[in-house]
Amino acid sequence: MMFRLAPSLLSADFAQLDREIAEVEAGGADLLHLDVMDGHFVPNLTFGPPVIAALAHCATVPLDAHLMVTDADSLIGPLAEAGVARVAVHVEACPHLHRTLTAIRDLGMAPGVALNPSTPISLLEEALAWVDFVLVMSVNPGFGGQRFIPETLSKITRLRAMATNGHLDISVDGGVDPDTIGPLVQAGATTLVAGSSVFGQTDRGAALKKLRESGAESPALQGETT
Repeated sequence: MMFRLAPSLLSADFAQLDREIAEVEAGGADLLHLDVMDGHFVPNLTFGPPVIAALAHCATVPLDAHLMVTDADSLIGPLAEAGVARVAVHVEACPHLHRTLTAIRDLGMAPGVALNPSTPISLLEEALAWVDFVLVMSVNPGFGGQRFIPETLSKITRLRAMATNGHLDISVDGGVDPDTIGPLVQAGATTLVAGSSVFGQTDRGAALKKLRESGAESPALQGETT
């Protein structure tokens, strides 16, 4: 199963996001990852629907939103209007998860569930039937540039085994770099969110190429054709 790369705009230069988007798209980005934070669920604030709507006019690849907020339901409609393709909500913050995921799908977006590092995958046992993807956090959410939590690898392997849908997209966010991407792909990750390992490099295209080459070296992909 091949993997996709989703540069995280949290690590980009907010003063020139249009240029940042153009550079990573030219470098082969498959998605653009948007970390939406409210300062309550996580101790940080980022951007909301008006800024995302402006970004949608610059982007040619799908927008992938990760809602690190306490009130995800209030953002679903505005994000659909803004042009977002995928939305992940945190199982820890959604008391009526089925209703929230259904609302996301009803508005034409792909629904996903995000898990904090200490949240067990057993909380997703029922919800897997309602999602297109699961976003596994491999750092504690809220800030970019954190160190990868190695226990994430076994969590991904167990999640892949749990999924009855063989096409479940397992996204991973946090500490994705040329050293970690191979083991992540081997464990079963199919979308890799990369922030500082892309936007922290002078040449964004070269950084994406290095990630793709490193991920392709995973034994899980040996013998597959692109």
